[in-house]
Amino acid sequence: MRISTTSCLCPFLVCLCFIQRCYGASHHVPAKVPSKNQTKLANGETEVHHRPKRGWIWNQFFVLEEHFGTEAQYVGKLHSNSDKGDGSVRYILDGEGAGTIFIIDEVTGDIHATKSLDREKKTHYVLHAQALDRHTEEALEPKSEFIIKVQDINDNAPKFPDGPFVATVPEMSEVGTSVLQVTATDADDPTYGNSARIVYSILQGQPYFSVDPKTGIIRTALANMDREAREHYTVVIQAKDMAGQVGGLSGSTTINITLTDINDNPPKFPQKNYQLYVPESAQVGKPVGKIKANDEDLGVNADIRYSIINSEGANMFSISTDRDTREGVISLKKPLNYERKKTYTLHIEGVNTHVDPRYSYLGSFKDTATLKITVGDVDEAPVFSLEHFIMDVYENAPSGTEVGGVTARDPDSRNSPVRYYLDSKEEGVRYFRIDETSGVIRTTQPLDREDMPWHNITVMASEVDNPSLLSHVPVTVQVLDVNDNPPEIATDEEVIVCESSRPGQVIQTVTAVDKDDFANGQRFSFALPSQLPVNPNFTLRDNEDSTASIIARRRRFNHLTQELYELPIVVWDGGEPSLSGTSTLTLRVCPCQRHGRIRMCQGEAFLSSAGLSTGALIAILLCIVILLAIVVLFITLRRSKKEPLIISEEDIRENVVTYDDEGGGEEDTEAFDIIALRNPAAAEELKFRRDVRPEARQHCVLPRSRRSPSVELDEVDVHEFIKQRLVEADMDTSVPPYDSLQTYAYEGQGSPTGTVSPLDSPGTQSEQDYNYLDDWGPEFQKLAELYGEADSDVTT
Repeated sequence: MRISTTSCLCPFLVCLCFIQRCYGASHHVPAKVPSKNQTKLANGETEVHHRPKRGWIWNQFFVLEEHFGTEAQYVGKLHSNSDKGDGSVRYILDGEGAGTIFIIDEVTGDIHATKSLDREKKTHYVLHAQALDRHTEEALEPKSEFIIKVQDINDNAPKFPDGPFVATVPEMSEVGTSVLQVTATDADDPTYGNSARIVYSILQGQPYFSVDPKTGIIRTALANMDREAREHYTVVIQAKDMAGQVGGLSGSTTINITLTDINDNPPKFPQKNYQLYVPESAQVGKPVGKIKANDEDLGVNADIRYSIINSEGANMFSISTDRDTREGVISLKKPLNYERKKTYTLHIEGVNTHVDPRYSYLGSFKDTATLKITVGDVDEAPVFSLEHFIMDVYENAPSGTEVGGVTARDPDSRNSPVRYYLDSKEEGVRYFRIDETSGVIRTTQPLDREDMPWHNITVMASEVDNPSLLSHVPVTVQVLDVNDNPPEIATDEEVIVCESSRPGQVIQTVTAVDKDDFANGQRFSFALPSQLPVNPNFTLRDNEDSTASIIARRRRFNHLTQELYELPIVVWDGGEPSLSGTSTLTLRVCPCQRHGRIRMCQGEAFLSSAGLSTGALIAILLCIVILLAIVVLFITLRRSKKEPLIISEEDIRENVVTYDDEGGGEEDTEAFDIIALRNPAAAEELKFRRDVRPEARQHCVLPRSRRSPSVELDEVDVHEFIKQRLVEADMDTSVPPYDSLQTYAYEGQGSPTGTVSPLDSPGTQSEQDYNYLDDWGPEFQKLAELYGEADSDVTT
């Protein structure tokens, strides 16, 4: 089968047809050259391998896109070698677009395209062709595959998919500075012809910018572009295919380019000289005016720092920058005084804070201006000569005594008269008054330093012409001391006197106090009143160091004989004139321990130390007595309800009484009284029940020291005595059947050596003084009391 196409499509198709025809002629191979179907044998002959002969030849077909003719577009022709032209061969076509887009003439094999094709949607179609015998429907040729390619034409213009664009570039940039790269796309076939070959050009934006024709990079084309002159630019870029030739399609996009700011402009004051009026009453630290330098730059490039560069202005004023408005705010550093200085001249400088050294050639980025400030005269309140007045006056001075004076003046040029007043809201007003013309302060009553040594008052001053303007000044008045208070003893407590005090012993050291000042009240002298008789018990010694010592004059004191003593003492101070005072001290006699420590005074002292009143103690004692009475009553009731251990003969019951008591052993001292062994003669008189504990047993035994030497124990046989007691116990029917063991031990009496104890010797009482035992310490205190009581009994 042979595929043929018309040569009228294009020169390319003509060449293709020529190649196809040449290819058909190339099948005739010379017979002498062995073909691939032949095998050379050993005898030199050639064996031919027969295979079916290929009946048709196919290749690619081409069809132009965007065909809008009224007739179907001819694509190509299918032809089989078996076709003799008699119509016996039928050609069929199937595959992509077969029957819809592509149709075939079954007799001639001509293929036509019935629809307009778009290469950008589909570039090629794959189809299958077959030749059949019309009569038998047998395949004359095997089914073959071929391709119909859609041939491109320049039907798509270049496009900028990301446009329009926005770009920035710093002002004053050099020529050739890259701004932005734009890229256009073309849907045509880039491998076929120049349909997709794009060239860039600039339509709008010259002479400021240029574009690279091949890469689409936009660059600056003009030097020293100033943002302050023009900030925004619109550039239009065109992309044209067919390499920019005539007839090519084109597309364009817009680029909005903005020049960004750099610091290329110094600050400038609109004018070189300014004037400002400031009243002298302006407050220190508050703004008094503003000044501003203009800067055409933006952002940080326009930041300005202001300063006062001359000393005259810098000493009185300060300037700061308002970051929002970029103004210089002028503030007052010191108070203004119109009477002293009426004008000030300030040289103010404004400097950029962010300077780019690349543009230093443009000049210094700063500017200066002169500000003349005129001070306005204001009616001011009077001014005191001092900020604080301190005065003094003696106490007890009569009313109307001059304390001191204050002075104030009108600071204004007219020097208006001044009037003085005291602040009525203060407490010190009732002690002082002020002359409204002269400012002299006087007392209204005598002052007492001991009551209030300092007084604080406030003096106000106002102008006669303008009383509403007031000024204030504090005044402190010190009250000086005079000796008007007598001294007195410092303590109000009782002085404790030990019973064992000896003549010449210091009872206590006393001091004095004086309400007067140090110069008059810290030097004291002491003495007993001269008009009273000599005190037999105590005397006073002046130590000449503002203290005095109370000294005992006799040997011993007894709180039972006299507990309280009164001692008047006269005290003189060292003032001018000297004053004296008499104080009476109460001295209480108490028993003391060693070194004068108080052992016990009276009940009130103990109660006061415990923190209890007399009523509280009585209530506590009453509660204790009630509790003791309840306990005694309870014990008595228990004993009265206890059944007797021995059942009377008249009350005979069938009772079994079990006793499990045991003896007390050797340590049982109540089972038997050993006195009975030592005095058998009295044993009969002291018989008592041993099985029942007696309610009360009294033994009156004189101390051996008080017995008569003639009293002696009777000589008796202890063995016989014990036998007698044993018989009595066995015969006594009233004794319960106790299992009791009684042990008797008797050592006998008398000694050949006698006794060495002085307690049994009836000697005479000694006249020795045992007071020295008080100095031996608390261990011998009880012994000293016993001897003291013995002495008292002997005396009695």
